[in-house]
Amino acid sequence: MIPSDAKHRFTNRSQKRAVIFDVYSLPFILRAKWRNSAGKDKVARVTITLRGALVGGLAVALSIGLYLLWLWRPEHQVRLNTEHFFHAIDGRNWETVADFISDDYRDQWADDRTRLLERMREGFRWVRGSRITAANASVQVETPRAIWVGKIMVYSSDDGVMEVLDERVNKLTAPFEFEWRRISGKPWDWKLVRVSNPAFQIPADAY
Repeated sequence: MIPSDAKHRFTNRSQKRAVIFDVYSLPFILRAKWRNSAGKDKVARVTITLRGALVGGLAVALSIGLYLLWLWRPEHQVRLNTEHFFHAIDGRNWETVADFISDDYRDQWADDRTRLLERMREGFRWVRGSRITAANASVQVETPRAIWVGKIMVYSSDDGVMEVLDERVNKLTAPFEFEWRRISGKPWDWKLVRVSNPAFQIPADAY
């Protein structure tokens, strides 16, 4: 039979061992829990990051798509082509000017592509510091053709030339019409096929 005081001592030793075991085991338990929690947090962060990247990528792709739809509209492309055509003339970049003009170009003054380029080269040779502008232009699209309509103003740094330009071009009441034709499936591939203005007359003996 075990004495009562021995039982008491044995019980106290067991409790002490249990307490000591719990104290020494606590860091390992806490560390394991922390690792488990950190792993969950890391997975959550990766999931949220991937989801955010996917949403951001889709938003960027959608924005680019909408911008291209706006940029490639026939009306917008014809406006851009006409502006770039004028800028090329002002810069005397005749290769670029020629690239805008269709091979089958014909106008009301009986000019074909070659004749038009010759006349522009000769005419603008005397217009120093030229600047071509167009106010309140509009575009009418009938695929694959489009008509750009606008009042053209031509300016020069030479006062004497400006008098002639004002008389012959800038004072015209009728607008110019530029007819463009889309020649391929590319949304930007438009060529100039005709220019007209019933109020603009070119003398028969002019260059």
